Amino acid sequence: MHAAQQSLDELRTARDNASQSASDARAQVAGLEERRRAAASSLQRIESMVQEVSARIGKLQGQLESAAAEKQQREAENETIAEQLTTWTAERETAEARDRELQTESEQIRARIAEIEEELKTARQLLDSARDRRGELGTAIARLQSDGEHMAETCIQDLGLTRPDLIAIEELPRFSGDELVTADNEQKEMRTRLENMGPVNMMALEEYKETAERHEFLETQRKDLLDSIENTQNTIKEIDQITKVKFDEAFAAINENFGHAFKKLFGGGQGFMRLTDDLNTADSGIDVIASPPGKKLQNVLLLSGGEKTLTAFSLLVGIFQFAPAPFCILDEVDAPLDETNVGRFNELVKEMSLKTQFILITHSKRTMSTAPVMYGVTMQEPGVSKIVSVRFGDEVANQARVATA
Repeated sequence: MHAAQQSLDELRTARDNASQSASDARAQVAGLEERRRAAASSLQRIESMVQEVSARIGKLQGQLESAAAEKQQREAENETIAEQLTTWTAERETAEARDRELQTESEQIRARIAEIEEELKTARQLLDSARDRRGELGTAIARLQSDGEHMAETCIQDLGLTRPDLIAIEELPRFSGDELVTADNEQKEMRTRLENMGPVNMMALEEYKETAERHEFLETQRKDLLDSIENTQNTIKEIDQITKVKFDEAFAAINENFGHAFKKLFGGGQGFMRLTDDLNTADSGIDVIASPPGKKLQNVLLLSGGEKTLTAFSLLVGIFQFAPAPFCILDEVDAPLDETNVGRFNELVKEMSLKTQFILITHSKRTMSTAPVMYGVTMQEPGVSKIVSVRFGDEVANQARVATA
């Protein structure tokens, strides 16, 4: 009995141990199953990542190929741009040399015009003097002619001979006897008559010769003066022709620049200049025609205040592009403009500041914000004004130095 009980206890112990072992085995199986599911999930996630990475690698390879092709294209474009830059640099140098030549020619022409004007002034003075002298000589000649006619009449009345006949006589007649007495009486009678007539100017012939020589000299001077006037007039005509050509070239260039600047400021539209008299450009006036976007062509005087301002600035820009000035002062130009037009105005001022230094007097904050340097007047104490300057950043200052160099 005791042995059976002991055997039963052992069996129970074995059962418990077996049950514990089974529980442990089931726990391990559950853990392994959980690990298997986790590993499967991880494997699936890894496979998905591998697919994504593969797709991404393919996409990156395509991008690399596109980038390589684009790199080759950019390199070819860079070479083309470098060649164009070389060509443009040469053209710019040629244009600058031509510009210097034209400026030299212009200065020479201006100097020549000044000389010709001075010569013309002197010639006019000489011509006026010659006219006055000619009037005096004409009076003297008329007086001498009158005296000559009077002497001819006297010769006819006293001697019965004309002046040419008297000059043509080679020998004077000789009288004797009664003829001599008669001739003597006639001579006495003639002398009496001459004395009754009064004194005769014996220097009239010499004065006439001197006057004739003076007249011949003055005629020579007059001819030289007329030739000089003709040469001066021909030179003036030549200068007028050259001036007309230069004016036509400048007018065409400024008109084209004015049209481009007008479109840039107005965002479209049309602006141009035209001569009031195409046949006489020297005395012709100029009409400025403007057509902002949405409006028909009309004279600039019919535009609004802001449109007049933009049109005038467009014309100023066109002139500066043809003949740049070192600096330009604009006083409250942007006052009648709205914000959009102020922005366009400022952009064009920035573009033009590469060659011209602009001094703007303005109350527009937007215009002030684009300036590299700002000057203002403050009154810290009553009656005491002080000028204050502000420079906006090194980068803007560098740009200002480049613009003013």
